Amino acid sequence: MLDFKQYDIAVARHHNNLDTIAAPILSWNFHHNYLDVSKKIYLDCDKLNLIAGTNKWGDYDWDFKNKLKEEVVIVTNAKLEIVFASHNLTKMNGYTEEEVLGKCPKMFQGTDSNRTTSSEIRKAIQLQQPFEKTVLNYNKNGETYLCLIKGFPVFNSKGKLSHFIAFEKAA
Repeated sequence: MLDFKQYDIAVARHHNNLDTIAAPILSWNFHHNYLDVSKKIYLDCDKLNLIAGTNKWGDYDWDFKNKLKEEVVIVTNAKLEIVFASHNLTKMNGYTEEEVLGKCPKMFQGTDSNRTTSSEIRKAIQLQQPFEKTVLNYNKNGETYLCLIKGFPVFNSKGKLSHFIAFEKAA
């Protein structure tokens, strides 16, 4: 059996002899940003799991934690009113969750958005089918951006339409 007692004593002696025993304050900014993003991801996961549990969503295999690292997640009720928007919505288009709750995702579209694509999305929603489309959206300050949307109808455990969920990222 290995005895690490001598090693531990040597390491302790080395650290006690150092002039500085604290990490430089500059590292806090990087660490804080990482912690802040991680915290937001976990809060978003909790909200999504609460929505899924409360509404008894059926078996879906979405890895929310990994999706929230790279994509915006938007959940609407069956009437297409936004009930959840992930924290990274602000990074993509400038809106906060509070600004979009209760509104329809059409709020991100404008005069230059492709009407054919919008019609195809609307038809998929009416037929309660998944879709994947790239749309021209508008951010909060009026600038346009291309957005890849993967949308899915979400059914409860009894097979009734409960919500729609969209995973979005800049195209």
